[in-house]
Amino acid sequence: MALTKITNDLLDLGSDTGALGLPKGTEAQRPSNPVEGTLRHNSEIDETKLETFDGTDWRKINKFVEPLTVDYLVIAGGAAGGGNFDDLTAGGGGAGGYRTSYGTSGGNSSAESPLILTPSTSYTITVGAGGSGVASGTGNSGSESALETITSIGGGGGGGGYANSVSGGSGGGNFGYYGYSGSAGTNNQGSAGGAGSPNVNPKSGGGGGGAGAVGADGIGNDLSSGNGGDGLASLITGASVFRAGGGGGGKTASQNYATPGGAGGGGAGGDRNRAPVNGTVYTGSGGGGEGGASAYTSGSGGSGVVILRMPTANYTGTTTGSPTVTTDGTDTILTYTSSGTYTA
Repeated sequence: MALTKITNDLLDLGSDTGALGLPKGTEAQRPSNPVEGTLRHNSEIDETKLETFDGTDWRKINKFVEPLTVDYLVIAGGAAGGGNFDDLTAGGGGAGGYRTSYGTSGGNSSAESPLILTPSTSYTITVGAGGSGVASGTGNSGSESALETITSIGGGGGGGGYANSVSGGSGGGNFGYYGYSGSAGTNNQGSAGGAGSPNVNPKSGGGGGGAGAVGADGIGNDLSSGNGGDGLASLITGASVFRAGGGGGGKTASQNYATPGGAGGGGAGGDRNRAPVNGTVYTGSGGGGEGGASAYTSGSGGSGVVILRMPTANYTGTTTGSPTVTTDGTDTILTYTSSGTYTA
């Protein structure tokens, strides 16, 4: 390689297409009296090997690493509906909390910011289970789902017997007797459950809250129980899919139709002769409430899901937990139905 001296302070490498060879060695072989600006190749550094002397210390020259942006949908496990007691009727389970950077978030809130991942870093994904059904009392709440700092709260169990519903990602609907209000959802994650009917016959439970709508109130004397609140549709996988519907409330009378759960997988409520329905798995939906004087168990909540969407050019293929891998245009989508990791 030819070096041309332009001034006392500048060398011109010209149009040479070769490379400039730098001194190379271990830390023990560093010059004993370097001057500021000395540049060398350190053979002992694992990653970036260039280092320079700043006049006091040797400093590693870090290469620039561009952050990776990932969109997500994190849905927690849905709650079970309430279990009946003493000829009352139970409320539907609330849907799991719904947080996303790709469309509308729970409670019809704005999309959140995408997650910034650091290359060569492993990120933990937790998929929450749905709450299990009960024979009597408040339904079991769902479990949290999480993607590192993005945590969605499990759905709140429906009220049953004389036990009230509880709050959650979306709140549970209450039992029918006293006209108690349903429980609250979490801001930016879900909606409230519906109230149970007052002390009129036949009694009816309130619907569990969904990601996109509150659960309906139980009316009672017109045989109407509260429908589960609707979930939300997302395009994160490339197709529009509803998830996180609330469970329908139960009723004491026998009717020719079940109380519907909310759109997105909410389980229908039961009656004297009809078993309540479980929330759909991998949607975080609530289970249906048990009907009056029945020997059934309330509907269980559906398990949650965590979905990542990223440019295919950035996808590393390094995962645990066996996510389903699909593509949509120039993006790759990972759908986790069980806990695992992704390494950026």
